[in-house]
Amino acid sequence: MKILHTLFLAAMLMFSSAAFAASATVGKLNINTASAEQIAEGMNGIGDSKAKAIVQYRQKHGKFRSLQDLEKVDGVGAKTVEKNRDKISL
Repeated sequence: MKILHTLFLAAMLMFSSAAFAASATVGKLNINTASAEQIAEGMNGIGDSKAKAIVQYRQKHGKFRSLQDLEKVDGVGAKTVEKNRDKISL
């Protein structure tokens, strides 16, 4: 009985850890698929024109490989990326 209890607890921990890891990106804005409107609404310090520039950059150069790649977009700096780090994903 004690072994069964231990196995049950181990299984619960394993599943809850997997669920937590999966939920870490839920609700984040995917900068590789988001529209300009979604980017403007979802990111601090990004208005319509910068959001359009992000989408245009993505269309011309392909998907962003890291969040720091956003800094390659004209008008988007390291501070903007840093203050949005918890809101965006790839």
